[in-house]
Amino acid sequence: MIQTMVKHRRLLNVAFHLLLVVLANYLAFWLRFDGAIPEKHLTLWYQTLPWLVLIRGLTFVPFHLYQGLWRYASLWDLRNIILGVLTSSLVFTVFVYLSFGLRPYPRAVFAIDVVLLICFMGGSRMLRRLYRDLGFPEHGRKRRVLIYGAGDAGEMIVRDMKYNGAYAYKPIGFVDDDPSKVGQRIHGVLVLGTRHNLSRIMSTMQPHEVLVAIPSAAPTTLRAVVKALEPFTVPIMTLPNLRDILNGKVALHQIRTLAVEDLLPRAPVGLNVGPVRRLVAGKRILVTGAGGSVGAELCRQVAALQPHTLLLLDHYEHGLFTLSHDLARQNGTCNIQCLIGDVTDAQRMHAVMTTHEPQLVFHAAAHKHVPLMEANPCEAVKNNVFGTRIVAEAAAKHGIERFILISTDKAVNPSSVMGATKRLAELLIQDLSRRSTTRFLAVRFGNVLGSNGSVVPRFLEQIEAGGPVTVTHPEVQRYFMLIPEAVSLVLHAATLGQRGVVYVLDMGEQIKVLDMARHLIHLSGFVPDEEIPIVFTGLRPGEKLYEELVGIDETIEPSEVPQIFKVRGGELPESEALAQCLVVLEQLAMQSDTRAVLKHLCEMIPTFHPQYGVSEER
Repeated sequence: MIQTMVKHRRLLNVAFHLLLVVLANYLAFWLRFDGAIPEKHLTLWYQTLPWLVLIRGLTFVPFHLYQGLWRYASLWDLRNIILGVLTSSLVFTVFVYLSFGLRPYPRAVFAIDVVLLICFMGGSRMLRRLYRDLGFPEHGRKRRVLIYGAGDAGEMIVRDMKYNGAYAYKPIGFVDDDPSKVGQRIHGVLVLGTRHNLSRIMSTMQPHEVLVAIPSAAPTTLRAVVKALEPFTVPIMTLPNLRDILNGKVALHQIRTLAVEDLLPRAPVGLNVGPVRRLVAGKRILVTGAGGSVGAELCRQVAALQPHTLLLLDHYEHGLFTLSHDLARQNGTCNIQCLIGDVTDAQRMHAVMTTHEPQLVFHAAAHKHVPLMEANPCEAVKNNVFGTRIVAEAAAKHGIERFILISTDKAVNPSSVMGATKRLAELLIQDLSRRSTTRFLAVRFGNVLGSNGSVVPRFLEQIEAGGPVTVTHPEVQRYFMLIPEAVSLVLHAATLGQRGVVYVLDMGEQIKVLDMARHLIHLSGFVPDEEIPIVFTGLRPGEKLYEELVGIDETIEPSEVPQIFKVRGGELPESEALAQCLVVLEQLAMQSDTRAVLKHLCEMIPTFHPQYGVSEER
């Protein structure tokens, strides 16, 4: 039976419309004469009805009134109904005038007929759509979704949920930070309260999922939502950022699980890639430490900008091999060359410069693990200080255009050996900039999410093992940034290229590592402290409670690029004095004299205050 109806749907649709034409016209006469139609007017109805049915039936065709799925009826359909009915009524009026004259035919019937037929045709479609929107017959099987954000994106999502019965979602309410929206309805869905009412709303409404429908939501807002939802074992979903949504349209298929990346600052949308492309395109680029997390992302972004040659330098062959294959697959036209070498090998660095003649050098090679460098300060000095000196001096000797040092926020008022050595590397390139044609500059930024040694992968491993999650101190704070965002800003800083300048990236606000751990536990589907415990282990050697981006003798000022600042520091040491100190420091490091290395670092970097006194045995 159902298959037969589907097969003849068009015929049934036409028959239904013509039946409505007959019913509306009869009721128009009936209403005109208060339910008692005179005989002569009843005869007139019989005489004109076939012509009315024929005229309306043909007129409805060009307006596509026999087509379309009623469950998706919209204002476009209503417009066509009105135009179809009015046009056919006009034609019928002309016909009646020519055939019978207008006096016998009650003029009120024309108006009543039009109103009734529009109501019947529009109402039948709305009934079908109402049936669908109420969720029959799948009402009981749908997942209850609380939507955070009663804006345009939230409206689109609710409309999509209601219009597409195939999706197993039922919107049960909105939450919005605008108090004026509370109590209002969007597509029949009530705005239940603001973020401050989340706990009460979650307890009373008991949704299966929470959807953050604010594509432009700031990370601080997302973190606040996650924190408010910590007591509830409920998945948190979100939408892509607006820059990732084509034409600003939002649909259910774009919903994804909220990730820790959403809780971190993002690079500004709309940075002009033109200057970076002009800096890189057609040139020979050398990246040291290419196998590391930051170095590898630098290579990926540089390769996409069509350099003449991309030189990957690292002493770790496996990372270099993997990266080169990834780059070759993604950028087949880019000339990629892998160079095995150690930045502390002066002969190798000069050979690389002589053979390959790079024009830009991004120096990302460094020992960065704070506790390991506390245990091995002489190795930190060798790699971070003298590795930088060797590569930078080779760049200056061979007339490299620009040398960009990847530095760290731990170089500011350092409490760790790693930070002190990176600060000394900054002083090195600033000194070289005074006596070289090469443009030397440094770029500082904080922790990058997912880098080698990052706290986030360790947290995830601990959560997967069932806990506990270990945090050093309840008050410890760090700057966090996504690797692609940080590298993008590094490349933009490189375009500024002012000699001897240290640039610092705007990392946003510092985030408590404890909060990050709790967010990760919740996003993994557990309740912090109840299902996954958190244990405090104490600060590790060299660690601070919080990070800084500028030193006590430094100030920052805006640069030409948003979210990049220029650091103004105190006077640099004299070149000769600095060189003599470096010779002594290098000799001490080569002799593995840890105590003397630390003492000398403190003398060279007055703001360096190691956790262990220099007189202590290490």
